[in-house]
Amino acid sequence: MKTAYSLKETPEEIAQDLQTQFSIDSPKAIVFFASSAFDPEAISSSMYKAFPNATVFGCSTAGEIVSGKMLKKSVVAMAFEDQIIDTINLSIIKDVKSDKAVEDAFAVFEKQVGKSMLELDPTAYVGLILVDGLSMKEEELMDKIGDLTNVTFLGGSAGDDLQFKQTHVFAAGQAYSNAAVLALLKPKIGFDIIKTQSFSASPRELLATRVDEQSRQVLEFNGKDAAAAYAEIIGASVEDAPKHFMKNPVGLIIDGEPYVRSPQQIKDNHMVFYCNVKDQMKLSILESTDIVKDTQTALAEKKAEMGKLGAILNFNCILRTLELESEGRTEDYGKIFEEVPTVGFSTYGEQCIGHVNQTATMLVFKG
Repeated sequence: MKTAYSLKETPEEIAQDLQTQFSIDSPKAIVFFASSAFDPEAISSSMYKAFPNATVFGCSTAGEIVSGKMLKKSVVAMAFEDQIIDTINLSIIKDVKSDKAVEDAFAVFEKQVGKSMLELDPTAYVGLILVDGLSMKEEELMDKIGDLTNVTFLGGSAGDDLQFKQTHVFAAGQAYSNAAVLALLKPKIGFDIIKTQSFSASPRELLATRVDEQSRQVLEFNGKDAAAAYAEIIGASVEDAPKHFMKNPVGLIIDGEPYVRSPQQIKDNHMVFYCNVKDQMKLSILESTDIVKDTQTALAEKKAEMGKLGAILNFNCILRTLELESEGRTEDYGKIFEEVPTVGFSTYGEQCIGHVNQTATMLVFKG
């Protein structure tokens, strides 16, 4: 597994630059993450043409990650060779709002591998999902995936450099919005998953008593206007409450581990979230810890389990990136990955079992 990045100005130059850096005759697969500064159709087409014999896919970003660095206005990529991946199959969901989106995508996989997705061994297969980060359909997709297979799918929601206008996923030379790309991998080497977030749960709790799931809005917490209830429990005014969103989001606590739901904004005394909150869900106020230290610990623990780490795909929440930027620590975060081939991006949400925020989900390959 090799990584590369390019800061060239045009999609054609970028694709040629990455092709030269990889110097691989025929990679089996290329996954790439591209700043929205580049024309989506052009970058997808250029990457596909540069690696005509490979399975090529990726998405747009809100910042890029490559071994040792956090970048902007770049394209980062990882190449997989035959000795790493036994098989890789792609399935494109062209309309994430379709009621049968996942069923249709899985039908493609089942035809390719000759088995039901429920029959696949989750220790032999792993899935990747890249989805339109403005679709608000991640929860539905992940819930359906969990119903139809035991294979773990993880990934990230595509970004557009905080413009919040349009995000894209890429596959086979095309660019899609309102879409998702699913990849089913059967690695020849060991693999595992890291899910890490830098928060601890406080004893302060909020109960969602009225919600609008479709718009990801909580109308009431604890029987009060959501914004007023949140402001009261953190000891702030409603006007100042958004200043606490990054350091004090809320979390669903499962087996002592927080699954983060990040507030986005206050709207008409309601709270809009980046992730669904369900009716009657009990949430804890979370308190931020040290992203750099916690990520170092997560990698060290995984290395102790697996031995040498061979490569990492890192789906890192844009809110984590913004926090690192506010603290002047992006260089420190990038350096965590300088000894392991790594690519990833700043996402508009992370997928691992479900859909979460302010989290990093990583696919880790054994070295």
